Amino acid sequence: MRQVILYPGEDGYWVAECPSLPGCVSQGKTKEDAINNIREAIEGYIAALKEDGLPIPEERFDTLLVAV
Repeated sequence: MRQVILYPGEDGYWVAECPSLPGCVSQGKTKEDAINNIREAIEGYIAALKEDGLPIPEERFDTLLVAV
């Protein structure tokens, strides 16, 4: 299980990032597309690490909403 940050991009697409996997970013026209795409990106990222014999980073982020 991985935390994902989802936010609207400047081009009208939704951007999805997985902070515990550096550089693991995807996007989609809708939130649902972005979520499906980041799920595939996470799976591919982890598969590539395994294939290369590299360690898989632990999920290490907590989220916090700060009102300003």
